Amino acid sequence: MIDATPPPLTTAQRQPAGGGIALGGIVILAAVLIGLAWVLFPAVWLTEQFALAGGQPFGRGVWLAAGAGYAVVVLLVSLPAVALTSAPRYRAVLRAWIAAGLFALLLLPVQLIPPSQAQWAAIAQIVALVIYLTILYLRRRTTSAHFSLVGRPLWPAFLAAALVVWPWVLWGALGSWLDTALNVTVALLFGLAAALTLDHVLLSAPEEGDPAPPLPYPVTGLVAGTALLIMGVALGHNGQQMILLFLLPALGWLTAGVARWGRAARPEQGRWRAALLIALVVAAPLAFVDPEELALILNLGARDVGYYALRATLLSAAIAFVLGLLVWPLSRRAVGRPLVPATLTAAVWLALAAGYIYIGQPGWHGERLYVILTEQADLSPAAAIADPLERRAFVYDSLTGHAGATQAGLRAALDMGGIDYTPYYLVNALEVDGGPLVGQWLAARPEVARVLDSPVLRPLPAPLESARGPAPAPTLPPWNLTAIGAPRVWEEFGVRGAGIVIGQSDSGVDGAHPEVGDQYRGNGPGDLTGNDYNWLDPWYATPQPTDWGGHGTHTLGSALGRSVGVAPEATWIGCVNLARNLGNAPRYLDCLQFMLAPFPQDGDPWRDARPAWGANVLNNSWGCPEIEGCDPAALLPAVRALRAAGVFVVASAGNEGDACGTISAPISLYDEVFTVGAVDEAGQVAPFSSRGPVTADGSGRTKPDVVAPGVGVLSAFPGGTYSYSDGTSMAGPHVAGVVALLWSANPALIGDIDATERILTETAQPIIAPPSACDATADLPNNTTGYGLVDAYAAVAAALRMQK
Repeated sequence: MIDATPPPLTTAQRQPAGGGIALGGIVILAAVLIGLAWVLFPAVWLTEQFALAGGQPFGRGVWLAAGAGYAVVVLLVSLPAVALTSAPRYRAVLRAWIAAGLFALLLLPVQLIPPSQAQWAAIAQIVALVIYLTILYLRRRTTSAHFSLVGRPLWPAFLAAALVVWPWVLWGALGSWLDTALNVTVALLFGLAAALTLDHVLLSAPEEGDPAPPLPYPVTGLVAGTALLIMGVALGHNGQQMILLFLLPALGWLTAGVARWGRAARPEQGRWRAALLIALVVAAPLAFVDPEELALILNLGARDVGYYALRATLLSAAIAFVLGLLVWPLSRRAVGRPLVPATLTAAVWLALAAGYIYIGQPGWHGERLYVILTEQADLSPAAAIADPLERRAFVYDSLTGHAGATQAGLRAALDMGGIDYTPYYLVNALEVDGGPLVGQWLAARPEVARVLDSPVLRPLPAPLESARGPAPAPTLPPWNLTAIGAPRVWEEFGVRGAGIVIGQSDSGVDGAHPEVGDQYRGNGPGDLTGNDYNWLDPWYATPQPTDWGGHGTHTLGSALGRSVGVAPEATWIGCVNLARNLGNAPRYLDCLQFMLAPFPQDGDPWRDARPAWGANVLNNSWGCPEIEGCDPAALLPAVRALRAAGVFVVASAGNEGDACGTISAPISLYDEVFTVGAVDEAGQVAPFSSRGPVTADGSGRTKPDVVAPGVGVLSAFPGGTYSYSDGTSMAGPHVAGVVALLWSANPALIGDIDATERILTETAQPIIAPPSACDATADLPNNTTGYGLVDAYAAVAAALRMQK
């Protein structure tokens, strides 16, 4: 056995040779570089997230500038210092930081790749890492440095990594097999690159004649952590920086200890352990977290991926730091019985694998493709069918027949390739389980118009917590109902929406809430009692109306709640299209198809649907922006088909602010839907309410169509509670409720979209607003308020006059 007593960490008798920077200077420079990164990159990320949440563009150039600026600072700090320093130990530190800075410059092109193209970003990372490693190899080829595994145990790296990464394994979820393979490859190459960059700092013995003492272990860990941070923030893409920024600096001490384990015989061989440890730790967040799911738009107010990623980052960093302190006293020990620690390491990894299988979220959870075919169904003959039910049936039969025929060849090819897919008919499209290569093949097929991403959220380790509202139940009709005249309609005309079915596609609905429970069609009399044909959850397959987030319960309450809704005697059916506030076009299609032609929960929308039981009016307090994979025309055939079938589609304008052209995401930008902006109690347009004209599709059409109350709106919330909310999401349901009142008052209007729109726009109350740059004239409609504030009383009165 070799003496296990470690030598002193420093020898104060020896002083650094030469002038220039001293030990204290190294520590100060490290603190400056770490502190600058901790300020700069979170600031950029937060700015980007708030811009995206507000619908504002945020170019990749900002990330490019931040990365380049930080790399330049690293070089400007390190290059002069290394020129002024003659002590070899300190020069080694500065050379490592210079190499890390050059690595950061080499990785800059990765930041130009759009956030949605994660696989291409990983490929770019691999290419840059290979180039960097090639440069290092060519530079070191003339030296005696080599990587030898002979006699060097790797179990310290495996054991330490397992203890650090378990939070990611248990709380995260893998993407597709291709996502995982690419990210693991990136991590392996990064580990090797980082170990080689840190080689002289961590492993090399003092140069002959160098009177300087070895770097103290605390300083070695700080220096290594600084270099890992510089390289990590350069490697990260689309939010990965936020994890690596705080995880990698804490790994410096553990890396130093593991690399120097038993170094007495061949110190340079610790490179393998350093490389392996860094690679395994970096692989965990890269593989188990989709960086797009770190977006604030998904995580604000919800315990979603960002919550678990933050916990995992802090916990892994703390574990790495503590292990680094514990490993150092043991790092010089030579293990006489390697079978014992190796067996322990294997047991820990087996336990980690078992935890992943039985506690974590096992399986592949990759992104998919939304494949839109060129030929969409011709539904023009529907306009000549007077009966609303016959018209719906014709549209459904035409859509399914056309899609089935035109998709046949593509489906056969996908079946032959063993590729999973889900066909759709409301848009002639398919959702396909495939990556970029499959997407390239599909885009080249003659029947395919275009291929879009269909981002799929990975599963969470625990169910979402159900939201609760803090407000008391109302005792009088809230201001928003009186502002549009709904109570006058009930009192003077006796019209409350009876006989009309409102379709609600949102985060879900609390079906037990007293405001909306009785109006659920599944709770009513007749053949449609129960949840079949009345409730669909494409996300979690909940068997009955459920809502964790509260958005859906609130918006439905505003449409038909007993005391907070416009049409309290209308009935509703529901579908979950946005359980976690980031959806995709196929999930929106799942619900839109269900609204046109409901089907049993275990049924087939192509064979078991009943268009006669579909919704009359649809409330859509959602949008499908680019982050969800939609382009401006992604859902256009769907809303055209719904209009042809006589379904009135209401869409909230969006909350992207008062800039012109901010009504830009499906479905609010379409001419075929009725788009609603928001006003406050004083009748002023809400500053967040999106404006026209529509420029995203080049049409220049005027939007919104009308405005409705959308600030301080009181409505239902899960658990029988109530809450005040702001947004155009709150405005849209008012109009859906008004349409229910119109059609209940005059059933001859059911399915007559043109006449209904004409009533709504002609009876809206004009709003005097300051001149806007979004409008060429002061005429109505304009791109701020449309035709004005929806007026339920005047609209129902007009509908009744038509009946007479």
